[in-house]
Amino acid sequence: MHKLIVLMLVAGVAALAALTAMPAAGKVLGPNGQIAFARYDPSIGDTVTYTANPDGRQARPFFPGMQTGAPHWSPDGSELALQAGLDNPCPPCAASTIILDPDTGGYRVLSPPDPNLSTNCSIWSRDAKRFACEVGSNDGSRNGVYTIRTSDGQGLMQITSNPGGNDVPIDYSPDGKQLAFGRLGQDHACGTNNALYVVNVDGSGLRRITPWGFCDDDGSWSPDGTKIAFASGKRLGRIYVVHPDRTGLMQIPIPVSASSGLGDVSWSPDGAKMAFILFTGRGPGTGQEGIYTANANGTDLQQVTSSPIFDHEVDWGPHPITP
Repeated sequence: MHKLIVLMLVAGVAALAALTAMPAAGKVLGPNGQIAFARYDPSIGDTVTYTANPDGRQARPFFPGMQTGAPHWSPDGSELALQAGLDNPCPPCAASTIILDPDTGGYRVLSPPDPNLSTNCSIWSRDAKRFACEVGSNDGSRNGVYTIRTSDGQGLMQITSNPGGNDVPIDYSPDGKQLAFGRLGQDHACGTNNALYVVNVDGSGLRRITPWGFCDDDGSWSPDGTKIAFASGKRLGRIYVVHPDRTGLMQIPIPVSASSGLGDVSWSPDGAKMAFILFTGRGPGTGQEGIYTANANGTDLQQVTSSPIFDHEVDWGPHPITP
Protein backbone atom coordinates (compact mmCIF):
# COMPACT_ATOMS: atom_id res chain seq x y z
CA MET A 1 0.00 0.00 0.00
CA HIS A 2 2.93 2.23 -0.72
CA LYS A 3 1.24 5.18 -2.48
CA LEU A 4 -1.72 5.21 -0.12
CA ILE A 5 0.57 5.17 2.93
CA VAL A 6 2.64 8.08 1.61
CA LEU A 7 -0.43 10.24 1.06
CA MET A 8 -1.78 9.45 4.52
CA LEU A 9 1.54 10.05 6.29
CA VAL A 10 2.00 13.42 4.64
CA ALA A 11 -1.46 14.31 5.93
CA GLY A 12 -0.42 13.12 9.40
CA VAL A 13 -3.05 10.42 9.72
CA ALA A 14 -2.56 7.49 12.13
CA ALA A 15 -4.69 4.77 13.70
CA LEU A 16 -4.64 1.13 14.84
CA ALA A 17 -6.86 -1.56 16.38
CA ALA A 18 -6.27 -4.83 18.21
CA LEU A 19 -5.56 -7.83 15.97
CA THR A 20 -5.89 -11.65 16.15
CA ALA A 21 -3.47 -14.41 15.26
CA MET A 22 -2.62 -16.55 12.23
CA PRO A 23 -0.10 -19.40 12.04
CA ALA A 24 3.14 -19.04 10.16
CA ALA A 25 3.74 -20.32 6.65
CA GLY A 26 5.68 -23.53 6.25
CA LYS A 27 7.44 -24.03 2.92
CA VAL A 28 10.92 -22.52 2.77
CA LEU A 29 11.73 -20.80 -0.53
CA GLY A 30 15.07 -19.41 0.61
CA PRO A 31 17.03 -17.90 3.49
CA ASN A 32 15.91 -14.71 5.18
CA GLY A 33 18.24 -12.27 3.49
CA GLN A 34 18.22 -8.52 2.98
CA ILE A 35 15.24 -6.18 3.12
CA ALA A 36 14.72 -3.63 0.34
CA PHE A 37 12.75 -0.45 0.95
CA ALA A 38 12.19 3.13 -0.21
CA ARG A 39 13.23 6.06 2.00
CA TYR A 40 11.91 9.57 1.51
CA ASP A 41 14.63 12.10 0.63
CA PRO A 42 13.49 15.70 1.19
CA SER A 43 16.26 17.01 -1.07
CA ILE A 44 14.55 15.48 -4.11
CA GLY A 45 11.00 15.43 -2.75
CA ASP A 46 10.68 11.71 -3.43
CA THR A 47 12.11 8.33 -2.43
CA VAL A 48 15.44 6.59 -2.87
CA THR A 49 15.82 2.80 -2.74
CA TYR A 50 17.81 1.17 0.09
CA THR A 51 18.74 -2.31 1.20
CA ALA A 52 19.60 -3.41 4.74
CA ASN A 53 20.10 -6.53 6.79
CA PRO A 54 17.00 -7.64 8.75
CA ASP A 55 18.48 -6.09 11.91
CA GLY A 56 18.92 -2.71 10.17
CA ARG A 57 22.69 -2.92 9.78
CA GLN A 58 24.48 -2.17 6.51
CA ALA A 59 21.77 0.16 5.17
CA ARG A 60 22.82 1.14 1.66
CA PRO A 61 21.23 3.61 -0.82
CA PHE A 62 21.15 3.05 -4.57
CA PHE A 63 21.07 5.87 -7.13
CA PRO A 64 21.13 8.59 -4.43
CA GLY A 65 19.64 11.84 -5.61
CA MET A 66 17.39 10.09 -8.15
CA GLN A 67 13.80 9.07 -7.57
CA THR A 68 13.36 5.29 -7.33
CA GLY A 69 10.94 3.16 -5.37
CA ALA A 70 8.73 0.06 -5.17
CA PRO A 71 11.77 -2.28 -4.98
CA HIS A 72 11.22 -6.03 -5.37
CA TRP A 73 13.75 -8.85 -5.18
CA SER A 74 13.96 -11.37 -7.98
CA PRO A 75 12.89 -14.87 -6.89
CA ASP A 76 16.51 -16.01 -6.42
CA GLY A 77 17.54 -12.76 -4.70
CA SER A 78 20.25 -11.94 -7.23
CA GLU A 79 18.61 -8.79 -8.64
CA LEU A 80 16.41 -5.95 -7.51
CA ALA A 81 13.75 -4.31 -9.68
CA LEU A 82 13.00 -0.62 -9.06
CA GLN A 83 10.55 1.84 -10.53
CA ALA A 84 11.93 5.19 -11.71
CA GLY A 85 10.90 8.20 -13.81
CA LEU A 86 14.12 8.54 -15.83
CA ASP A 87 13.28 11.53 -18.03
CA ASN A 88 9.84 10.35 -19.10
CA PRO A 89 7.76 13.54 -19.41
CA CYS A 90 4.40 14.05 -17.75
CA PRO A 91 1.91 13.36 -19.18
CA PRO A 92 1.94 10.46 -19.69
CA CYS A 93 4.55 9.88 -16.95
CA ALA A 94 5.49 6.46 -18.31
CA ALA A 95 7.78 5.00 -15.64
CA SER A 96 10.85 2.92 -16.34
CA THR A 97 12.04 -0.23 -14.60
CA ILE A 98 15.64 -0.55 -13.42
CA ILE A 99 17.01 -4.06 -12.89
CA LEU A 100 19.92 -3.79 -10.48
CA ASP A 101 22.67 -6.14 -9.33
CA PRO A 102 23.11 -4.87 -5.75
CA ASP A 103 26.51 -6.56 -5.37
CA THR A 104 28.21 -5.01 -8.39
CA GLY A 105 26.04 -1.92 -8.87
CA GLY A 106 25.51 -2.90 -12.49
CA TYR A 107 22.06 -2.28 -13.92
CA ARG A 108 19.92 -2.15 -17.03
CA VAL A 109 16.87 -0.04 -17.81
CA LEU A 110 13.63 -1.25 -19.39
CA SER A 111 11.90 1.53 -21.27
CA PRO A 112 8.09 1.61 -21.20
CA PRO A 113 6.53 -0.58 -23.91
CA ASP A 114 3.92 2.05 -24.81
CA PRO A 115 4.72 5.78 -24.38
CA ASN A 116 1.02 6.56 -24.11
CA LEU A 117 0.62 4.48 -20.96
CA SER A 118 1.86 4.93 -17.41
CA THR A 119 3.54 1.58 -16.82
CA ASN A 120 4.75 0.81 -13.28
CA CYS A 121 6.51 -2.55 -13.18
CA SER A 122 8.71 -4.23 -10.55
CA ILE A 123 6.90 -7.39 -9.35
CA TRP A 124 8.67 -10.49 -10.66
CA SER A 125 6.88 -13.59 -11.87
CA ARG A 126 8.06 -16.79 -10.18
CA ASP A 127 10.11 -17.81 -13.20
CA ALA A 128 11.58 -14.27 -13.36
CA LYS A 129 10.53 -13.94 -17.01
CA ARG A 130 7.84 -11.25 -16.60
CA PHE A 131 6.92 -8.25 -14.45
CA ALA A 132 3.40 -7.49 -13.27
CA CYS A 133 2.59 -3.82 -13.82
CA GLU A 134 0.05 -1.22 -12.78
CA VAL A 135 -0.91 0.45 -16.06
CA GLY A 136 -2.97 3.57 -16.67
CA SER A 137 -3.93 5.73 -19.64
CA ASN A 138 -4.68 9.44 -19.67
CA ASP A 139 -8.42 8.90 -20.06
CA GLY A 140 -8.48 5.84 -17.79
CA SER A 141 -9.94 3.59 -20.47
CA ARG A 142 -6.95 1.21 -20.55
CA ASN A 143 -6.32 0.98 -16.80
CA GLY A 144 -5.56 -2.45 -15.38
CA VAL A 145 -2.89 -4.99 -14.53
CA TYR A 146 -0.55 -5.90 -17.38
CA THR A 147 2.69 -7.86 -17.68
CA ILE A 148 5.89 -7.28 -19.65
CA ARG A 149 9.01 -9.34 -20.34
CA THR A 150 11.89 -8.82 -17.90
CA SER A 151 14.36 -9.39 -20.74
CA ASP A 152 13.49 -6.30 -22.80
CA GLY A 153 10.41 -4.61 -21.27
CA GLN A 154 8.27 -5.50 -24.27
CA GLY A 155 5.45 -8.00 -24.83
CA LEU A 156 2.79 -5.93 -23.06
CA MET A 157 -0.05 -8.28 -22.07
CA GLN A 158 -3.27 -7.18 -20.37
CA ILE A 159 -4.49 -9.26 -17.42
CA THR A 160 -7.30 -7.12 -15.93
CA SER A 161 -9.36 -4.12 -16.96
CA ASN A 162 -10.60 -1.40 -14.62
CA PRO A 163 -11.56 1.72 -16.64
CA GLY A 164 -11.36 4.82 -14.47
CA GLY A 165 -10.01 2.89 -11.47
CA ASN A 166 -6.70 1.43 -10.34
CA ASP A 167 -5.73 -2.25 -10.39
CA VAL A 168 -2.42 -2.59 -8.56
CA PRO A 169 -0.51 -5.92 -8.69
CA ILE A 170 0.57 -7.18 -5.27
CA ASP A 171 2.27 -10.56 -5.69
CA TYR A 172 2.36 -13.77 -7.69
CA SER A 173 1.35 -17.04 -6.08
CA PRO A 174 4.32 -19.33 -5.28
CA ASP A 175 3.34 -21.68 -8.13
CA GLY A 176 3.29 -18.70 -10.53
CA LYS A 177 -0.22 -19.44 -11.77
CA GLN A 178 -2.12 -16.61 -10.09
CA LEU A 179 -1.70 -12.95 -9.24
CA ALA A 180 -3.09 -11.03 -6.27
CA PHE A 181 -3.98 -7.37 -6.81
CA GLY A 182 -5.80 -4.49 -5.21
CA ARG A 183 -8.74 -2.89 -7.00
CA LEU A 184 -8.71 0.67 -5.71
CA GLY A 185 -10.26 4.05 -6.27
CA GLN A 186 -8.70 7.31 -7.39
CA ASP A 187 -5.23 8.01 -5.92
CA HIS A 188 -5.17 4.42 -4.63
CA ALA A 189 -7.86 5.22 -2.07
CA CYS A 190 -9.39 2.24 -0.28
CA GLY A 191 -13.16 2.78 -0.13
CA THR A 192 -16.28 0.79 0.52
CA ASN A 193 -16.44 -0.46 -3.08
CA ASN A 194 -12.80 -1.61 -3.22
CA ALA A 195 -11.22 -4.98 -2.35
CA LEU A 196 -8.41 -7.45 -3.00
CA TYR A 197 -8.69 -9.89 -5.90
CA VAL A 198 -6.94 -12.93 -7.33
CA VAL A 199 -6.76 -13.69 -11.05
CA ASN A 200 -5.07 -16.36 -13.17
CA VAL A 201 -2.06 -15.07 -15.08
CA ASP A 202 -3.96 -15.45 -18.37
CA GLY A 203 -6.70 -13.14 -17.10
CA SER A 204 -9.25 -15.85 -16.35
CA GLY A 205 -10.73 -16.84 -13.00
CA LEU A 206 -11.11 -13.35 -11.52
CA ARG A 207 -12.44 -13.47 -7.96
CA ARG A 208 -12.73 -11.10 -5.03
CA ILE A 209 -11.02 -12.48 -1.90
CA THR A 210 -11.83 -9.85 0.75
CA PRO A 211 -15.02 -8.15 1.86
CA TRP A 212 -15.64 -4.72 0.36
CA GLY A 213 -13.50 -2.07 2.03
CA PHE A 214 -10.62 -4.44 2.84
CA CYS A 215 -7.97 -3.48 0.30
CA ASP A 216 -4.36 -2.44 -0.27
CA ASP A 217 -1.90 -1.56 -3.04
CA ASP A 218 0.90 -3.57 -1.42
CA GLY A 219 1.14 -6.98 0.24
CA SER A 220 2.66 -10.43 -0.04
CA TRP A 221 1.70 -14.04 -0.81
CA SER A 222 2.99 -16.49 1.82
CA PRO A 223 5.76 -18.86 0.63
CA ASP A 224 3.54 -21.91 1.22
CA GLY A 225 0.79 -20.40 -0.96
CA THR A 226 -1.93 -20.59 1.70
CA LYS A 227 -2.27 -16.93 2.70
CA ILE A 228 -2.04 -13.39 1.36
CA ALA A 229 -0.94 -10.67 3.78
CA PHE A 230 -2.00 -7.06 3.35
CA ALA A 231 -2.83 -3.96 5.38
CA SER A 232 -6.17 -2.23 5.46
CA GLY A 233 -8.09 0.23 7.58
CA LYS A 234 -10.21 3.36 7.46
CA ARG A 235 -7.19 5.52 8.33
CA LEU A 236 -3.84 3.79 8.39
CA GLY A 237 -3.51 0.07 8.51
CA ARG A 238 -4.03 -3.13 10.39
CA ILE A 239 -2.29 -6.21 9.04
CA TYR A 240 -4.53 -9.03 7.85
CA VAL A 241 -4.14 -12.39 6.18
CA VAL A 242 -6.68 -14.13 3.96
CA HIS A 243 -6.67 -17.43 2.07
CA PRO A 244 -6.70 -17.09 -1.74
CA ASP A 245 -10.11 -18.81 -1.80
CA ARG A 246 -11.50 -15.87 0.28
CA THR A 247 -11.78 -17.80 3.55
CA GLY A 248 -9.92 -17.22 6.81
CA LEU A 249 -9.71 -13.42 6.95
CA MET A 250 -7.86 -12.65 10.21
CA GLN A 251 -5.91 -9.83 11.81
CA ILE A 252 -2.34 -10.25 13.05
CA PRO A 253 -1.96 -9.13 16.71
CA ILE A 254 1.11 -6.92 16.50
CA PRO A 255 1.53 -5.09 19.84
CA VAL A 256 1.67 -1.38 19.00
CA SER A 257 0.08 1.75 20.45
CA ALA A 258 -3.32 3.10 19.52
CA SER A 259 -1.64 6.02 17.72
CA SER A 260 0.28 3.71 15.40
CA GLY A 261 -0.48 2.34 11.96
CA LEU A 262 0.90 -0.60 9.96
CA GLY A 263 1.35 -1.24 6.26
CA ASP A 264 3.44 -2.49 3.30
CA VAL A 265 3.72 -6.02 4.67
CA SER A 266 6.10 -8.60 3.20
CA TRP A 267 6.59 -12.23 4.23
CA SER A 268 10.12 -13.37 5.00
CA PRO A 269 11.41 -15.92 2.47
CA ASP A 270 11.02 -18.76 5.00
CA GLY A 271 7.46 -17.69 5.86
CA ALA A 272 8.10 -17.51 9.60
CA LYS A 273 8.22 -13.72 9.86
CA MET A 274 6.88 -10.53 8.31
CA ALA A 275 8.43 -7.14 7.61
CA PHE A 276 6.24 -4.03 7.49
CA ILE A 277 6.16 -0.32 8.17
CA LEU A 278 5.09 1.05 11.54
CA PHE A 279 3.98 4.68 11.83
CA THR A 280 3.77 6.21 15.29
CA GLY A 281 1.99 9.52 15.74
CA ARG A 282 3.94 12.15 17.71
CA GLY A 283 1.29 14.86 17.68
CA PRO A 284 -1.18 16.56 15.33
CA GLY A 285 0.11 16.14 11.80
CA THR A 286 3.45 14.64 12.91
CA GLY A 287 4.92 11.20 13.40
CA GLN A 288 7.76 8.84 12.64
CA GLU A 289 7.79 5.80 10.41
CA GLY A 290 10.24 2.94 10.23
CA ILE A 291 10.46 -0.69 9.19
CA TYR A 292 9.89 -3.46 11.73
CA THR A 293 9.76 -7.24 11.71
CA ALA A 294 7.69 -9.69 13.76
CA ASN A 295 6.91 -13.35 13.82
CA ALA A 296 4.02 -14.32 11.56
CA ASN A 297 1.79 -14.63 14.64
CA GLY A 298 2.55 -11.03 15.67
CA THR A 299 5.06 -11.73 18.45
CA ASP A 300 8.66 -10.54 18.82
CA LEU A 301 8.30 -7.05 17.33
CA GLN A 302 11.75 -5.75 16.28
CA GLN A 303 12.76 -2.37 14.85
CA VAL A 304 14.82 -2.43 11.65
CA THR A 305 15.05 1.24 10.59
CA SER A 306 14.27 4.63 12.07
CA SER A 307 13.73 7.36 9.49
CA PRO A 308 13.25 11.07 10.32
CA ILE A 309 10.35 11.11 7.85
CA PHE A 310 9.41 7.70 6.49
CA ASP A 311 10.59 4.39 5.10
CA HIS A 312 8.10 2.23 3.21
CA GLU A 313 7.57 -0.19 0.27
CA VAL A 314 9.18 -3.14 2.07
CA ASP A 315 10.28 -6.32 0.31
CA TRP A 316 12.14 -9.13 2.15
CA GLY A 317 14.21 -11.31 -0.12
CA PRO A 318 16.77 -14.14 -0.04
CA HIS A 319 19.75 -11.96 -1.06
CA PRO A 320 22.65 -12.83 1.28
CA ILE A 321 23.07 -10.70 4.37
CA THR A 322 26.01 -8.27 4.32
CA PRO A 323 28.59 -9.12 7.01
